[in-house]
This record gives sequence, structure tokens and C-alpha cells, in this order.
Amino acid sequence: MRFPELLIEALKKSEIPLRFEPGAEESVAKQVTDLVRLWLEAHEPKDASSAFYSGQQKLIDRLLAELEGAVELPVEQS
Repeated sequence: MRFPELLIEALKKSEIPLRFEPGAEESVAKQVTDLVRLWLEAHEPKDASSAFYSGQQKLIDRLLAELEGAVELPVEQS
């Protein structure tokens, strides 16, 4: 599953009265996605030369890719 699909499904199941507005879920999802993107980008290291900051940058890159739906979300294994 990709993050955008997960977010839309969560919005459809919510108690928010969006179901009667065509495209309402997508509109709200875009606002949430934009907010999360800004939050992640605010944590990008200015200098990724150290191993720690390089790892942090790789994690942020992965999370941004998931946020945009470019990659599948990790599957939890029991």
C-alpha cells in the first residue's frame, strides 16, 4: 500500500462529514500531505557529510518518497 492510498482510506473512514463532497478526501489529503512534507523538509540536515546526518537524510528521502506514493510502505511482519 502507498501512503496516499492509506490517507484517503483513513479519511473515508473518519467521522469528518466529507463523504457528500466529490473530491473532498483528495482535497484534505493534499493539505495533510503538504503539511507532512514541510515538517519532514524542516528536519533535513544542512550538511550530510557525517554518517549520522547522511543516515538522517536517507531516512527523510525515503519518507518523502513514501509520502508522494513513489514507493510502497514497509510491510509490518509479525
